[in-house]
Amino acid sequence: MKKLLNSKVRKLADKIRDRNLRLKVVELLQNPTFQADGKTYLGSRFDVSPAGLSHHHSYTGGLIDHVLATANIALALCDSTEKIYHGKVNRDIVIAGVLLHDVFKPLMYSLGDTGNYVSTNLADRLDHLSIATAELARRGFPLDLVHVVSAHHGEYGPIRPRTVEALICYLADLTDSRFDGEVLSAATYLVRKAAGTELRGLTSKEALEIIHAKTIDGWSGVTKTFEKISRERLHKN
Repeated sequence: MKKLLNSKVRKLADKIRDRNLRLKVVELLQNPTFQADGKTYLGSRFDVSPAGLSHHHSYTGGLIDHVLATANIALALCDSTEKIYHGKVNRDIVIAGVLLHDVFKPLMYSLGDTGNYVSTNLADRLDHLSIATAELARRGFPLDLVHVVSAHHGEYGPIRPRTVEALICYLADLTDSRFDGEVLSAATYLVRKAAGTELRGLTSKEALEIIHAKTIDGWSGVTKTFEKISRERLHKN
């Protein structure tokens, strides 16, 4: 069964000018399945999944935040490449690459008994990058796009970026991942220092609110923001 796309993700996909590529990207986003040993793997919704277990965007909805933020950075790099350096960039490949680079992350994580995300059985056998590279090739995506996805881990992946589009996506992904990881780490430290506890599943928005409170009102601001976020979470439940 195909899953409906988040409106912001759909709006980003609609920026792909090549109709055939756009349709293929949307199809995969709606139906990110993987088959192995006669079993079909299908994870949580794209807009529910985290983007990681601990390093960055490690909360419900973290994946979509990561993809949208990475897209902003990637498109800014496209602007710099074209307007300042007078280079040429295939924006369709960049946008598609950003949308699909973590498309199989939802298959990697599931909610554990304690409410934390844990690795799935599939994740113990294959990583999301290997699955995405294989699936994009199998589904007939352009080789340049397959390369973007395969190279988005840079020197830690199977191949380094060899095209401008792959370099842009790699750097955009790396920048947002590191930024978010630092933000979550800083906010976690501030809450622990001020309240003697942690906010499990801290989101990027909450983390930035905590950091801003420390900048404006010092430690009392951190305590007040921690209490506010805690109350808001109780009301949601």
